[in-house]
Amino acid sequence: MSKNIYLKNSIGTNYFNKNLYSKDKIKLNKIINKILFSIDSKKDTLHSLSQEFYFNFKNSDLIKFKKYKSVVIIGMGGSVLGSQAIYSFCHNKIKKNFIFFDNLDQLKIKDNLNLKNNLFIIISKSGNTLETLINTNIFKDKINKKNSIIITEKKTNLLNTFAKKKNIIQIDHKNYIGGRYAVLSEVGMIPAYFMGLKINYFRKNLLNFFKTNKRNLLLDNVIKLSHIYRNKKINSIIMLNYAPEVNDFLYWCQQLIAESLGKRGRGIIPVISQAPKDHHSLMQLYLDGPKDKLFYIFSTKSINQLKTKKNIFGKHFKYAENKYFSKTKEAQKKALIQVLKYKKIPYQEFIINKKNEETLGELFSYFMMETILVGNLLNINPFDQPAVEQVKMLTKKYLS
Repeated sequence: MSKNIYLKNSIGTNYFNKNLYSKDKIKLNKIINKILFSIDSKKDTLHSLSQEFYFNFKNSDLIKFKKYKSVVIIGMGGSVLGSQAIYSFCHNKIKKNFIFFDNLDQLKIKDNLNLKNNLFIIISKSGNTLETLINTNIFKDKINKKNSIIITEKKTNLLNTFAKKKNIIQIDHKNYIGGRYAVLSEVGMIPAYFMGLKINYFRKNLLNFFKTNKRNLLLDNVIKLSHIYRNKKINSIIMLNYAPEVNDFLYWCQQLIAESLGKRGRGIIPVISQAPKDHHSLMQLYLDGPKDKLFYIFSTKSINQLKTKKNIFGKHFKYAENKYFSKTKEAQKKALIQVLKYKKIPYQEFIINKKNEETLGELFSYFMMETILVGNLLNINPFDQPAVEQVKMLTKKYLS
């Protein structure tokens, strides 16, 4: 895929229609060319990947808040999952402490009620997200114009009204970018700024996969995935992860895939699975249960640190002596892939070579584009979530 990410697709012909492949490739190339033609000027979701995209803030607007060593982010779904992914992926570079309130979690709130000297970043596109408002209300006595930033649309909503009342800085959440696609906008980049990361680096390789030498890989993946969605042989994507720092990125992916493509009776459930832990709980089902799963296997080129130095278990444990953790996990991953091949179970492998802003920006943009293009081929709108809106309306009714 690039110097930062290696991607290998192993989806056999029994999972896609070879006769339709060429026709879909022509259609997809036309869609991509149309996107490239308009991406710099058309204000829509994909504009966030353009080099002509501009933020609704300046560093000078934020610099007074840099003194805070602890940052509290309040949001739900796309308003918070991206910044959590950034925090975990780049954790070795970040010196500040970040606390994420992304649920109605009484225990977590009780443990943090005495928070002091924190920056609060409150994010909701609509400005009316129920859980975000409840969590903000809990900390209302601590939130003020000196220690808070609110990111929401510039229209009449409850968060905007609160910001004006408290004279809190409000930064515009662009109305043409939905929450789950917003990580490369103000929603993810303002938290990244306070993490001490270089936000311009996230934007370096956003369109790399449109280049001639990489486009065929994108086309191949999108076409095969769209066929998998159509034939309904696959019910779940198992995101098997050998790199703990990637876990929160996969939760971001989970929302992106599920909310964007789970519509009109179609959809594949994205399941996050931790390895090698789940080798000892779910692997039997994965490999010997129904053949209704597609595997996304994630790993990183880790720096060797911990290893089993002194063998206390004798000659029968000799094979693991002086082995780094990374070496052990690599052997486990290779063994798994060998069995997947033997059993003809489809998989894609992602190897992350570098853990930095540039790589993560590329991962974000790749999965956004892949999801949007699959939606296009399936004639599914990847930007709405009508069923979720029904639940929101009924929840408000039951609370009234």
